[in-house]
Amino acid sequence: MEITVQWIRTSWTKHSRGGDAAARRNSAPTGFLVSPVPSSFTQVIQMSERDGFEPHESERDLRQVGLSLRDEGDRLRVLARVEPLFGLPPRPRRPPAVRLVSGQWVRWQLNYRFSSAAGIRDWSYWLDTFNVAYGPVDPNVFLSEPTVLVDECGPVR
Repeated sequence: MEITVQWIRTSWTKHSRGGDAAARRNSAPTGFLVSPVPSSFTQVIQMSERDGFEPHESERDLRQVGLSLRDEGDRLRVLARVEPLFGLPPRPRRPPAVRLVSGQWVRWQLNYRFSSAAGIRDWSYWLDTFNVAYGPVDPNVFLSEPTVLVDECGPVR
């Protein structure tokens, strides 16, 4: 069965927490057209405050992506991993894994806040969005509403 994965990482600092910069960050897409990548790879899109949240696309081996994917016969079990463990917010209770049937897809979002070890540099923030489809898909699948939306974003003040 076909599995299509798109991982979008948006990163910023306190400079994009308000005003026009926050508006640009908040208008960053959560889904893109699917690019053809080998079956054991994922499409990776990175957007950063540093370059005005312009998307930069690459591909990465699926085993290097923060997802647990397991084929359960007629379903695909999807669970986003919390990585790295030292980021905030704390997640003492996580949602259960999502089980997709062919033709369904999930959008799973997690946010993080980090500070430097010595507290000298500003905080930095990430938003990871995982779009995962099970079965054959059109290139525009992740531009539509997901079958399942898991929003694990917490307060990162």
